[in-house]
Parts: sequence; C-alpha cells; structure tokens
Amino acid sequence: MTRVKSLADLQPMARELKARRLAIERVREQREAAARLADQERRLFELSVGPVEPLRHAPRVLHERELPAPEPRQRELDERAVLLQALSDEIDIDTLLDTDETLSFRREGLSLEVVRKLRRGHWALQAQLDLHGLRRDAAREALGQFINDSQRRGLRCVRVIHGKGHGSPGREPVLKGRVRRWLVQKNEVLAFVQARASDGGAGALMVLLA
Repeated sequence: MTRVKSLADLQPMARELKARRLAIERVREQREAAARLADQERRLFELSVGPVEPLRHAPRVLHERELPAPEPRQRELDERAVLLQALSDEIDIDTLLDTDETLSFRREGLSLEVVRKLRRGHWALQAQLDLHGLRRDAAREALGQFINDSQRRGLRCVRVIHGKGHGSPGREPVLKGRVRRWLVQKNEVLAFVQARASDGGAGALMVLLA
C-alpha cells in the first residue's frame, strides 16, 4: 500500500478519481440518450401507423407429406419387351370376330347386348390412342402399353384410332387389321366395335376393358 506523505501526494489520485467519474458519467449519459432516441422512434412509429392488433392465427393441422410411390422402371421395361414378343401379327382372328358389318369382337360369355351398348356409346369415352404415322412395331408397342395403362387406371371405355389408310401406299388401311389382331390377344379387352361416324367411323375402334 502506497504511504501518503503530504496533501500534494493526494492530488494525482484525486485527478484520476475525477476522470473516472467523468468517464462513467459520459457512458451513463450516452446510454440514456440512446434509450431516449429509441423511445422517440418507437413513439413516432406508433403515431405514423396507429394502433395495431396482433394477427389471429386459426388453428392449423400439420399433415404428413406422402412420399411419391416408387416408379417400377425395370418392370415397365420388362412389360415393354413382353409386349413386342406377345402380340402376334400371324394370329387368325376370323373365327373370333362377329360377322356383322363392322367385324366387332366380344369375349366368350359376353352377350350381344354388350356390343350394342358399346356401339351406342353407353360407356363414356375415358381415353384415346392415335396411331397415325406409327410404323408397325411402334404402333404395336404403343397399343399394348396404352391398354395396360388404361386397365391399371381403372378405365372402362377407350378409343383406338388406327386410321382409314388414306395416307398409306395403295390407300390400304395397314394398321386396321393388325390393331384388331393385337386387341383380341389382350386379356384386358372384353369387346370392341367400330366407332360411330362422329367418333371416327371406320378409322377407329371403341374398346371395352375389364
């Protein structure tokens, strides 16, 4: 401890204490000034905006997000390969078609009334496939995939447009006979008839699915 010998020794200590008090006072004044400024700005904002009320939040229910179903890519590739191999162009369908003017088709056990209803448009058309411009293999694959997808989606009545052959060599309907052959080989197909004139006529088939 420093020993004080005279009053002169106290003067430096007094000056130091005074300087500390002044520094503490300045800090306090600066804090008070900042608080007053913040209060003024808050009051100015309240005067500018006016009285406010907190928003009312309606009760919310948080739903768990469902993950998308995995895509069976390999199964689709396998099915596509099977389609190309399974649908034959050589099958004789003359004995399978009804001998009416449109050569309609119905599975064994189905009554003629089913064909009549299909021809009259009893079932609403739910999807269609247009095969115009496709070569034989591409059309066969597209048709097989379309029937599979439609049956998987639960569709009952679809239309297949094969064309009238006006753009084919010799103006012969190349796909017309083949489409009928391919359809009778699909177990999902219960019946088909030539479409009405308003639905494509001789260039399309109305198909009833299981």
